[in-house]
Amino acid sequence: MLKSFKTEINPTEEQKVKIRKTIGTCRFIYNFYLAHNKELHESGKKFMSSSQFRVWLNNEYLPKHPECSWIKEAYSKSVTQAVNDGQTAFKRFFDHKSAFPKFKKKGIHDSFRYPQGFKLNDNVVYLPKVGWIPFYKSRGIVGTIRNVTVSRNGKHWFVSIQTEQEVSDPVHASDSAVGIDMGVKRFATLSDGTIYEPLKSFKKLEKKLAREQRKLSRKVKRSSNWKKQKQKIACIHKRIADTRNDYLHKTSTAISKNHALVVLEDLKVVNMSASAKGTVNNPGRNVRAKSGLNKAILDQGWSGFRRMLEYKMIWAGGRIIVVPPQYTSQECPLCHNISPDNRKTQEKFKCTSCGYTNNADLVAAINILAAGLAVSACGEAVHQDFSRKQEPAWAVA
Repeated sequence: MLKSFKTEINPTEEQKVKIRKTIGTCRFIYNFYLAHNKELHESGKKFMSSSQFRVWLNNEYLPKHPECSWIKEAYSKSVTQAVNDGQTAFKRFFDHKSAFPKFKKKGIHDSFRYPQGFKLNDNVVYLPKVGWIPFYKSRGIVGTIRNVTVSRNGKHWFVSIQTEQEVSDPVHASDSAVGIDMGVKRFATLSDGTIYEPLKSFKKLEKKLAREQRKLSRKVKRSSNWKKQKQKIACIHKRIADTRNDYLHKTSTAISKNHALVVLEDLKVVNMSASAKGTVNNPGRNVRAKSGLNKAILDQGWSGFRRMLEYKMIWAGGRIIVVPPQYTSQECPLCHNISPDNRKTQEKFKCTSCGYTNNADLVAAINILAAGLAVSACGEAVHQDFSRKQEPAWAVA
């Protein structure tokens, strides 16, 4: 099992400068590798692998461009890892698993990785060419350390320690099954009647964020005051993200511990939150209302919740089944009558055939559970089944 332990570090000012230089070097090398291969791709030439690029860079490019000698100041293994990440991005593109790789921008997802050379001693970590840095150790780090990633979020610095360990197949302590209906008014409604209210972390700070962004627009770009104001905005975004992630982690942990089988709808959040603006020739309708709905959907963090629930259920020995979302809120759980008239309001469900009444979200959760149990018993086709024992490398503890 691969597991990551992410914690905040406290580097000195001198160490921060070294870390920033390494981040900038790795970003430059990654973008350089993408740009060079993009030129080869557009001219019809053969793709250059990461090893071939490193040989070309050290033996041909750098000797002819001594002004780029600062690249060698960064830790070589981290620079190599940046090139390998570029090759992985291209491979995913050629395998039709992702879009064409994009160039990295300064200040967005600033990070670099140490595949080796690091050391760990109690609550301090040694990073090559940076030194020993203390970190906030809230719990023990279990397993064999595979790599260490250093990242920045606003004015905070973090280290993510990925470990690998041998574990036996876990057996879930519970035998209960539950269906979950995701919504805007209610974050999650479980088929057993449990309700999780929405947190609305973005909505609570939306006005403050807009006010600080207006201040930024009035300042001279790249000036000292502009940089200070941008730092304030980054802190607000971090607070929103941290609050949302904390709520999603607590909710997903509670569900994964109490239920051995969880059934979710296969919601296409990207399509659900698409803009209704349209084009000049074919403008959209109810654009303002749809914009508000899109904002509310994205504020819930449905995709992050599903991702967390997936790997936590695997860790606990449980199982997740994903079913199609069509008609789950329009079908009667008693007589199975499907009609849009069964749900004329957002909250109330009343069957036009048998007269069954209940909360619409609870009815949807019950139908989702029934569909998942049918899949489990009969093996009906679904979009995706996460019952296989997989240990995702991106799972963050």
